[in-house]
Amino acid sequence: MDETETVPNTWADLLADGRLPRFALICLGVWLNAADSLVTATIMPSVGAQLGGYAYFSWATAGFLVGAILAGASAGRVSEIFGLRGATAMAGVIMTLGCVTSALAPDVATFLAGRLIQGLGSGWISGFAMVAIALLFPERHLARMFASVSFIWGIATVLGPLFGGAVLETGTWRDVFWLFALQAAVFSAAAPFLLRGSAKAGGGPGVPWLQLAVLGAGVAAIAAADVVKAPAPAIGLVAAGLAVLSLVIWIDHRARVRLLPHRAGDLRTVCGSGYFAMFALTAATMGFAIYAPPLLQTLRGFSPLWAGYTIGAESAAWTLAAMLVAGASGVWDGRWIRIGTLLLVVSLAVLAATMADGAFAWVLLGGSLMGAAFGFSWSFMSRRLLAALSDEDRAIGSSAITAVRQTGAAAGSAISGVAANLAGFTGGITPHNGAGISFWVFVSVIPLAVAGTWAAFRLTGSAEKA
Repeated sequence: MDETETVPNTWADLLADGRLPRFALICLGVWLNAADSLVTATIMPSVGAQLGGYAYFSWATAGFLVGAILAGASAGRVSEIFGLRGATAMAGVIMTLGCVTSALAPDVATFLAGRLIQGLGSGWISGFAMVAIALLFPERHLARMFASVSFIWGIATVLGPLFGGAVLETGTWRDVFWLFALQAAVFSAAAPFLLRGSAKAGGGPGVPWLQLAVLGAGVAAIAAADVVKAPAPAIGLVAAGLAVLSLVIWIDHRARVRLLPHRAGDLRTVCGSGYFAMFALTAATMGFAIYAPPLLQTLRGFSPLWAGYTIGAESAAWTLAAMLVAGASGVWDGRWIRIGTLLLVVSLAVLAATMADGAFAWVLLGGSLMGAAFGFSWSFMSRRLLAALSDEDRAIGSSAITAVRQTGAAAGSAISGVAANLAGFTGGITPHNGAGISFWVFVSVIPLAVAGTWAAFRLTGSAEKA
């Protein structure tokens, strides 16, 4: 999109011409997706105590992400078929139903089913938000929009676990889902009004059902590895799941109706290296989000609320870093991407060495470095991806950012879960097994962080635009 230099590029201009309602809806959608995805971090010990199922501990996150991935991956095509207004309102209704299901759950199976439905609703919500950014905002505002998304995501990931811990201090874990149900219902009711004037449904080329089915099978295989106790089958399921995810790219390249942008699986391109970096770097962080709260509660005697505050160090650093570099341009946007990814590798090493019995200041430092890594890099990676997309691929390419991130989160959750279970987590965390769990949860994903760093360097170096 060509724009003259006389057009102002300010926050006031970003929110002008009727864009403020859309901006508000996008922020609410990002909040719902990010906060609900991690809210179980601080409440699962209470859920497990009431409903049982410690072996399925991380499925509260992985199950949510399975639904979110399938929904987010299809969001671009769904928005083309039904239009943003109707599709976004529908997504809010689905998330509301999922929250109510978990709130009323009499057993762990029903609870996890509710989390899957929540994932579907919030995945569409987040995917449609990315489509709205790509289609409804001028290109001159993309950097500020992605900085805002990073800011809201960071705040949400602070307040998500903290929200769960705070509610537990005054009520029960079921109240958490009633409160999210209320928010999702408000979102659904507001969407048709706040997106008034957006593009109508254009029919679209259809939904890539085959790719979605294969994607679901791959993510499910990875998630299943999380509850297999025997080492060989667990590792085999993770490897099989990753192979199936690669098959999605192969099928999509040859399909009439594509799920991903052109050459999205080619690491020589901006899209390919960018999506892979997002996948691997996100996967590397999930052990901290899922296992740090119960480790802190068991090994250091923290309350759920204070464990949530500790996790908040990551998100606070993410938010602060994103705001500090939001105005960077020229060579510095690439430099911040590289600096951020290197910080992530350092953070994992620090957490592996100190989570169990190191000085608590080192734990805070490790979490803060992890958050800063994404604050420095994420908005610039997203902007480079969108800038490389053709007009034809804008809807599916923008929603794919959310799907790729959440696929990485599911894979990282499972890989960290396998490492934790192999270290003895299936019976819960105890002072006896806590040190081993805390070490392997972080060490197991360092190779992913290194691979993501390599892809990010390609993204900012030799990658081709198309």
